[in-house]
This record gives sequence, structure tokens and C-alpha cells, in this order.
Amino acid sequence: MINPESRATRAVYVISVAAELAGVHPQTLRIYERKGLLDPARTVGGSRRYSEFDIAQLRRIQDLTTSGLNLEGVRRVLELEAEVFRLRAELEAARRQGFEEVERTHRQYRRDLVPVKNSPDRWLPGLDRRDRGA
Repeated sequence: MINPESRATRAVYVISVAAELAGVHPQTLRIYERKGLLDPARTVGGSRRYSEFDIAQLRRIQDLTTSGLNLEGVRRVLELEAEVFRLRAELEAARRQGFEEVERTHRQYRRDLVPVKNSPDRWLPGLDRRDRGA
């Protein structure tokens, strides 16, 4: 069975097909690449090959430019989105690690401790048992 994640990153589309799937002209893809918005894979002969991830990225770029951002603004938005994604993954890993540490600590608690209500009376200097309400 093919891993869905590897399928999304496998570069299979030539530039004309990728442009058609994204709804742009092939020259637009070349411009995006020059501006650093895309980095398609290359064949041994140097031809561009686009993956499903690249096509999704192209559609995101189109959405942002349609909403009025210039290409520099698009580049910054894409960088920030990637950083947010990375930070969310890092936060989730830290939460998971914290939870595991708490669970490990709970497993180490002694199970033979006597509950407070069953513990013997404390001895207080100067008071005998009758003075403590016993």
C-alpha cells in the first residue's frame, strides 16, 4: 500500500499539467519559482516535476494573490503558516511528553501509604491524650 504522505510529495506532474491543475499559466509557475514560492523537483534532465503538495501550494498562492497580496506578502504568509505548523507540532510533542512524565510520576507513587484518617494520633508536647479530644 502506498503511504498517502509520500504520494502527496511525489513529483509527477509536468509544468503544463501542474499549471492547468492550479488554474494558472506555466510562466506563472516559473515566476513563483524565481520568487522562492515554489521549489519543484527536477528530473536528471532538469525538467520540473510538481507533486500534489506543490499543486496545493499553488492553489494557496492563488488564493492569497486573489485576495490582494503581492508576491512578497504571499511569501511572508507562507513562511508564517509554515512556522505556525511547526510550532503547533512542537507544542503537541511537549504536551504529550508532559503528560507521559506526569503518568510516569503517578506510577512511581507508593501504594502502601496509610490514609490520613487512619493514621495514629500525633503526639504534641505538653498535651496528653485526654487534652487532645481523644
